[in-house]
Amino acid sequence: MNRPNIILILLDDLGWRDLACYGSPFYETPNLDRLAAEGMRFTDAYAACPVCSPTRASLLTGKYPATLGLTDWIDWLVGNCHPCRGRLVDVPYVKALPVSEVSLARELRAGGYRTWHVGKWHLGGPATYPQAHGFDVNLGGCEMGCVLHGYFSPWQIPTLPEAAPGTYLTDHLTDEAIRLIQTNDGRPFFLNLWHYAVHTPIQAPADLVAKYQAKAARLGLDKIPALEAGEFFPTMAKRHLRVQRRLIQSDPVYAAMIENLDTNIGRLLASVDDNTLVIFTSDNGGVATAEGSPTTNRPLAEGKGWMYEGGTREPLIIRWPGVVNPGSVCTAPVTSPDFYPTLLEAAGLPLRPHQHVDGVSFMTALRGESGFDRGPMFWHYPHYGNQGGTPGSAIRHGDWKLIEFFEDGRRELYNLRDDISETRNRAVDQPAITRQLHAQLVAWRNRVEAKIPDRNPDWKA
Repeated sequence: MNRPNIILILLDDLGWRDLACYGSPFYETPNLDRLAAEGMRFTDAYAACPVCSPTRASLLTGKYPATLGLTDWIDWLVGNCHPCRGRLVDVPYVKALPVSEVSLARELRAGGYRTWHVGKWHLGGPATYPQAHGFDVNLGGCEMGCVLHGYFSPWQIPTLPEAAPGTYLTDHLTDEAIRLIQTNDGRPFFLNLWHYAVHTPIQAPADLVAKYQAKAARLGLDKIPALEAGEFFPTMAKRHLRVQRRLIQSDPVYAAMIENLDTNIGRLLASVDDNTLVIFTSDNGGVATAEGSPTTNRPLAEGKGWMYEGGTREPLIIRWPGVVNPGSVCTAPVTSPDFYPTLLEAAGLPLRPHQHVDGVSFMTALRGESGFDRGPMFWHYPHYGNQGGTPGSAIRHGDWKLIEFFEDGRRELYNLRDDISETRNRAVDQPAITRQLHAQLVAWRNRVEAKIPDRNPDWKA
């Protein structure tokens, strides 16, 4: 078998509607649009969590965050904010990807692949850096969850040598990835390219920012109110502040970040041959309700840190010449743990069902075969999101999605085919479906021993 090279491009905080091929009316992404035209675009792909670290761990282990016990983003600064406290108190959770996990990279390396990690890691400190999980090369992966010192060098990332002052990080990481590809020894490779973009701070090259400032003015977007003040935040530390929801995509700096990213992905794609499987996706939804609210995921509800679709539904594009039909679309739901068995199968390696216990290979869907159904998908986020979301669990099975919120025990049921925006709660008029899905959700939580947050004795309404 001629084993394919594999490139997994993971974006940070990119929303489902942040690409033109997913309906963005403002951002320009010609290279990613072309990638979709040359491969398969997934309409119902999901991150395993509405925040970053758990999804990243899920991709590499084939397990749900609740199975791992790694259910929230990993603190990396002194004076962290965990546990958050509102009506409830966040549960404790694992703060690093355990080295006992047989990661996807470790398995691919054992199967003869060169394994490279380039970009953000955010899965623990030095003892659990990428090298501890099967990567031959690590450029930029460390405990940092964002570029605290900005996107322009000096970045002060401990695992990435500095470039010339003022170098833009996304450009530099792409340069490094291309260099690895061009100097490879002929063995198949797995490139784990996890860009820091488009996480805050929202910064981009000045010429692109000027382009989108002019575009916003030309379209009259600079005259339209972009943000709407909502309810107060649900945590004690932020309850004096209001959620700020973005109504339209119009932020010129964020748009410039996305175009720069798209250009760099175009450069990367130009460096590979047809025996390369390329995956492009994101770790959680776009930031739409806090931290400057640089984007909106509408028609999806809310964004990063929330249990609604805007928090977890992601763009997913896969190109594999000779296997994936160009211009194809997959409407079957898939989620982060599914990548592990799918990529093992793509590489011609045996599956490890005792490792990727929550993943289901979607290789048949990639081949264009009908009838793929991975069964129910689960989420468990027993934490307060920094963006305004509250602790809860969710299940999607077929077209139906049930969310259980832990603060008050309420259950919300949505038919996502009819109501992608989750505006019509059907829990009352569909009691049988509500009971059935809730029973499945509770049984799954019990099976993985998912932690449930306790009441906060210090909360005062």
